[in-house]
Amino acid sequence: MMKWADKPYHCLDYEMKRRFGEKVYRLALNGGMTCPNRDGTLGTRGCIFCSSGGSGDFAASAALSVTEQIQLQKNMIRQKRPVRKFIAYFQAYTNTYAPVDYLEAIFLEALADDEVIALSVATRPDCLPPDVLELLDRLNRIKPVWVELGLQTVHAATAKLIRRGYELPCFEQAVSQLRARNIEVIVHTILGLPHETKEQMLETVRYLNDCDIQGIKLQLLHILRGTDLADYYAQSPFHIMTMEEYTDILIECLEQLSPDIIIHRITGDGPGGLLIAPLWSRNKRTVLNTIHSALRIRGTWQGRALERAADLKQEEYPCQNHLHYTS
Repeated sequence: MMKWADKPYHCLDYEMKRRFGEKVYRLALNGGMTCPNRDGTLGTRGCIFCSSGGSGDFAASAALSVTEQIQLQKNMIRQKRPVRKFIAYFQAYTNTYAPVDYLEAIFLEALADDEVIALSVATRPDCLPPDVLELLDRLNRIKPVWVELGLQTVHAATAKLIRRGYELPCFEQAVSQLRARNIEVIVHTILGLPHETKEQMLETVRYLNDCDIQGIKLQLLHILRGTDLADYYAQSPFHIMTMEEYTDILIECLEQLSPDIIIHRITGDGPGGLLIAPLWSRNKRTVLNTIHSALRIRGTWQGRALERAADLKQEEYPCQNHLHYTS
């Protein structure tokens, strides 16, 4: 069994302590950008689940400079715990959707902070033109740069329903271009999208095992007031997972994920005042405790299904080298 500190999966906290020697916290920043799915290029209402904050509901205000946002976020974190190292996380909307000179200025401003040890940029695969890739490559030589891509699902019908706005080959090309520059890729997925089955969710995870990605966010679907998803749910109700169902599918996803992939998130936050469903997700601590307890009770871990498959293959072909993870 693989062990990563006190958790049976390769969590970000473990990885940051391994790389940087101590706990690291994200600073959620707002670069003041929009999205091609909102400015009329692809659409005007964003993805169906996207709130007015553009998935950056917890980010600082774009009215502040990047330096001011960083200091504000630091102060908030340090009210609860002493922290010395941070990730500058540009979270709201599409954070490469701007002229490259502007991007360079705000990203360098974030990296200039001595306590910022990495830059994480949330964006879309279709918003990585050559000049932006060149910029990210240069910045990655100063401090580590991570690019977070919102894939959500590999299934074309669901992608159309949620108005993702790009085809799967676009994602694959973006990953290839980023990895050619040694930039780490983190992929956002959503579990519980309308009408997707458990097997379809697992297919997304298995697909990502074959991509050269370094991290994943497994996000619980939230239905928020003011989104088109809320209207869709009111008009065409679909199944919302219970906490028990979510725990089950999440654990199956972890079991089928390569142990090399860092788990950046296993649930998610929906702003309390906007959340319509699932209401059980309001208590994040309870959700996390339930998941961790279930993992311990079941005696399972990230990549377990891959180990089983490798063991079966070894039994069938005993002379062939195989992938096997041990504690």
